[in-house]
Amino acid sequence: MTVRSGHGLPPRPPPGPPALTQLRLPAFRAHRGTVLPLGPVTFFTGPSGSGKSSAVQAYEALALLGAGAAVGSAFPDPAGCVPEGAAADAQGRRGFRIGCTADGPAGPVRLDLAVQAEPEPRIVSERLTDADGRVLLATAPHDPRRRTVRAEWLTAGPAPGAREARVTRESLPDDLLGTALLPLRVAGRTDGQRRVLAAAEQVVLALRSVFPCEPRPDRMRAPVEPGDGRLRRGCENLAEVLHRTRADCARRHARLAAAARAGCAGPVRDVGVERLADGRVRAVLDRGAGASRRGTPLERLGDGELRYLALALVLLTGPRVLAVDQAVEVPGALQTLTVLADGFDRDLDARQARELAGLAALICAEGHMRLVGTAGEAVAGAVRGREGVTVVDLGP
Repeated sequence: MTVRSGHGLPPRPPPGPPALTQLRLPAFRAHRGTVLPLGPVTFFTGPSGSGKSSAVQAYEALALLGAGAAVGSAFPDPAGCVPEGAAADAQGRRGFRIGCTADGPAGPVRLDLAVQAEPEPRIVSERLTDADGRVLLATAPHDPRRRTVRAEWLTAGPAPGAREARVTRESLPDDLLGTALLPLRVAGRTDGQRRVLAAAEQVVLALRSVFPCEPRPDRMRAPVEPGDGRLRRGCENLAEVLHRTRADCARRHARLAAAARAGCAGPVRDVGVERLADGRVRAVLDRGAGASRRGTPLERLGDGELRYLALALVLLTGPRVLAVDQAVEVPGALQTLTVLADGFDRDLDARQARELAGLAALICAEGHMRLVGTAGEAVAGAVRGREGVTVVDLGP
């Protein structure tokens, strides 16, 4: 594995909105001992079968766990996550390991998980560690017949004359992330409890604000009914969201129109929306003077142009417009949205890929959006060397 960026490995950022700075895959699918640095913009490159997509899938699974999803929902195919050739123990159990580091005001905090995939999915071990290497939370199974784990978290420093710190012991469900449960169970009365809370909240906040984006051109062409104006994962309601964003922010819409001019064939003056007689809306490209007054409906565009426009819209909008689970109790300025884009450059030509990668670098440099995606060498080459961009080559 080779890591390239504008300044080597991503430096530790100053305290700011929590964000993941490292993804660890010690034993997950095809990965063995893989450590992936994450920057404001991160692209995984490499040949087919090198583990690019599985890295993005691991990130999304952690995000789901951080949002409170059960382990079976976060890993729909847990057996498929077990490294090939991993043997079962005497009880028929097999599993995998995964982890991450979240940086922010509490410093770099590590989260490491061991997940049993067979015979049923469960989190058999969880460890939360702070920047000083102190274990803040540790869990382990204590009775295989019960769907709980034994959890210990830091309560206070060692008592006078004692060597070990004082901890709280309690049983937690083995299908949920213990770190996500701590804010509801720790009072925060002692320094140790406050340390645990700060670390747990930082990890959960870094994980929760994630938008997996998989534009589906085959579903984006048909007119849509007006709805809540929040873009869905497959971007099939692109026209509805354009109808909202065009009125919400003229500056961002102007940037989207500029992106469309750079990435779509033929002249483009604007990206507009038509309301049809039946109340549905459809998106159109305004071709300007001399073109059809109705413009070119997006349904006539190719897959590459549709994916390009969808990803540009995602980058130029925000969590209020995306169907993302945000922590509503935390001000938006203290959160960072991470867009996951497996196949970032799928169906794009070289020009579109360069334009979109450059737009991602500009947007993410502003500090409130991050991008983690998989891409080919054309994208990696377009942004390699730019500050804040990390290119991780998963090839041999």
